[in-house]
Amino acid sequence: MSVLSGWAQTDVDTLAHRLLDDVEVTAHAPSSDITSPAPTRSIDRERMQRLGLTALPDALRQLAGVTVRDYGGIGGLKTVSVRNLGAHHTAVSYDGLVVSNTQAGQIDLSHYQLDNVSRLSMAVGQADALLLSARHYASAGVVTITTDETGGGGSVSLRGGSFGYVSPSLRYRQRLGQTTALCLDGSLLRADGDYPFTLRNGSVVTRERRLYSDMEAWQGEANLRHAFADGARLHVKAQAYHSERGLPGGVILYNKDNRERLWDENYVVQALYQRPLGKALSMAARLRYDHAWNRYEDINVKYAGGRQVDLNHQTERYASVSVAWQPVRTFGVALAEDVAYGTLRNNIYVGADPERWTSLTALSARYSASRLTLDAHLVGTLSQDRISRSGAVSQEMDSRRDHRRLSPALSASWKVLPGETLYLRAMMKHTFRLPSFNDLYYRRFGTVSLRPEQARMYGLGVTWSGTIYNKVFVEATADGYLSHVHDKIVAFPSAYVWRMMNFGRVAMSGLETSVQARWPLVTGWNVDVTGSYTLQRAVDKTDPQRSYYNQQLPYTPRHCAAVSAIVQTPWLSLGYSMQACGERYSAVLHNADSRMKPYAEHNITLSRDFRLRWGELGLSASVMNLADTQFDIIQFYPMPGRHWQAGVTLKF
Repeated sequence: MSVLSGWAQTDVDTLAHRLLDDVEVTAHAPSSDITSPAPTRSIDRERMQRLGLTALPDALRQLAGVTVRDYGGIGGLKTVSVRNLGAHHTAVSYDGLVVSNTQAGQIDLSHYQLDNVSRLSMAVGQADALLLSARHYASAGVVTITTDETGGGGSVSLRGGSFGYVSPSLRYRQRLGQTTALCLDGSLLRADGDYPFTLRNGSVVTRERRLYSDMEAWQGEANLRHAFADGARLHVKAQAYHSERGLPGGVILYNKDNRERLWDENYVVQALYQRPLGKALSMAARLRYDHAWNRYEDINVKYAGGRQVDLNHQTERYASVSVAWQPVRTFGVALAEDVAYGTLRNNIYVGADPERWTSLTALSARYSASRLTLDAHLVGTLSQDRISRSGAVSQEMDSRRDHRRLSPALSASWKVLPGETLYLRAMMKHTFRLPSFNDLYYRRFGTVSLRPEQARMYGLGVTWSGTIYNKVFVEATADGYLSHVHDKIVAFPSAYVWRMMNFGRVAMSGLETSVQARWPLVTGWNVDVTGSYTLQRAVDKTDPQRSYYNQQLPYTPRHCAAVSAIVQTPWLSLGYSMQACGERYSAVLHNADSRMKPYAEHNITLSRDFRLRWGELGLSASVMNLADTQFDIIQFYPMPGRHWQAGVTLKF
């Protein structure tokens, strides 16, 4: 919302002047979701709180075009993808730097909490900015996490709920002068995770509990922000994360004894430095060091000695420099260069010990006039893998593997009428993803000759915002798209074992729509409603002779929808959200065994804020899965039924 204030002057014919009171005129400024050439969706901190959203995957499910895979329980793996291209094609940006995982190629969203997140957005293509790193441009989609700006004060919160869930958190903000601020965040989380579910075995129906799904985790973060006298800004972040969790595995009849466990540790230091270099030039430099360790343990008689232990040590060193030149208001160009070096040491690659050097170069340009915006960029990728020559794996691979690619993209937005906030937008983007270390080198499963997976994306959309009935402000978007994936990396049976192969071709098309309406009723009363709907078709185009040719991909529903509403009153806030998912299949063969039923999950939250002399007190209570619906997002990994959470927050 923009606010304009001005001076009024009258009685000009008498040459007398009278100074009138300020006149405040309010108007709704269209969000970047409406004006951006690339499809963008976002949700802010206040909305997440009013809807009772405490986990990052739950917030992402509110956005059209986003697919979240969840393996059940509070400690289950959670990944995100855009337009069914897969989690490997989706980047996660945390306060300006893209997070990486060379081993698995996808980011586990369960590591992130929403306590200090001020805004969460998803962009197909790239974020709506010029001075980005090359990694931002290289992915098919970008999920951007932005944390609160530091200031004075702090907060203490405590949440608790069903299945032994307890999560305290502490936030302290301190100004270290006029231009420097420090923010410290810390949180703990524990849960038993032993929720009930219904198990059906033919005509026999029993009530079971999800065992071995416990989790304990802690994380801490420190943010230091400083503004220099020459206009430069520095943001340094340090993170630490540790968790231990049970892995209950899929539900298997007559077998409740799953004894898998996973330990994770992650330590990150990153810095973002931005500086103007004159009236037309600006630059940004990024540094990041990431060390991850995990231990997987499975106790089972099928292993020699009755126990299997996998240990992984992963490190990445990353640097990026971007320079932008904007000689006039309507035109700008930028050049970004990223270099990353990643290593992995473990006891399961049979002597591979892979290392990867990656260089990304992005040249981008933007033209923005009164009604037309054009964005274009070209990304050049050079990747080089090195492995040790010891062990059995060296018999089938060279010690060096190189990849080189050029990936272009173009997007445009056109304001149809000068006086109306009505835009047409179009985009084209080529991208690819490198095989992960697991794809290439995992014991008796990886295939060292894999080629990168290539994707071509095309889209056309319309956006509009305006006021109806003189008081209801509405934003609406509709985007259609086509995507093609070549050299898709899939697991394929070969001889006695499954191997990773470039065997797949996939064609995807769909329609994404979203609507948001804000309606001020009377003083102190407001209604805010959002809705999104996704129609998608993602089919296999690999081999016409196969029975699953032209069939919908596994875990890809044709229909998805989300609805949320917030009713704000002078006494409390009522939030409601619903996520619905249509029928889908867990395998390439569509039959009764692989069919997964549609489901809808309803959540409700009540919250109230109290202003105190020394701060603010916030209370909230939520009931999730209100109808106690049993459903799986991944087959045989049942999600929790009806459960509750309550929280209290003190801000000072």
